[in-house]
Amino acid sequence: MDAFLVSTGIVALAEIGDKTQLLAFLLAARFRRPLPIVFGIFAATIANHAFAAAVGALVSKLLGPEVMRWVLGLAFIGMAAWIMVPDDIDENEATPARFGVFLTTVLAFFLAEMGDKTQVATVALAARYPSAVAVVAGTTLGMMLANVPAVYFGDRIAGRVPLKLVHGIAALIFVVLGLATLFGLGQNLGF
Repeated sequence: MDAFLVSTGIVALAEIGDKTQLLAFLLAARFRRPLPIVFGIFAATIANHAFAAAVGALVSKLLGPEVMRWVLGLAFIGMAAWIMVPDDIDENEATPARFGVFLTTVLAFFLAEMGDKTQVATVALAARYPSAVAVVAGTTLGMMLANVPAVYFGDRIAGRVPLKLVHGIAALIFVVLGLATLFGLGQNLGF
């Protein structure tokens, strides 16, 4: 349960203001058909994060627990710094609409997530927690919590969310996870 909750919280916070959330705004404004966009985001996220979790689980097995502790601790702290860098998106990054709304969303989101903060976080979380399924479920829920409102209400809420505060909170969570991992704290708490 810890893997699911931590994964959900981290990705939901990290996703606010991220390029994929900006892509959700862009797709919603362009197509004005929220349901296929939401389903496209879900499908792309499941595929992308399942791949990322598989990589994280494999890396965890290859490196062993002591090396992984250092790699993950430093990766979480690195994520804290990275999350403070604002994202932007070029409107040309969106896939042409010739594929329809759903497939355009799947392709655009899957590609936008490659190497993105939330994908890297998913790799690290899957390396940290034994249940890749819980991590993927949590990161997918976090992605949906951040992007579904962007699709439905983006134009009304975009100016009201203090991105620096949200990114600061997410960065703080990553630092806490990083330090706890480095120092072996929280073993019984699941992080």
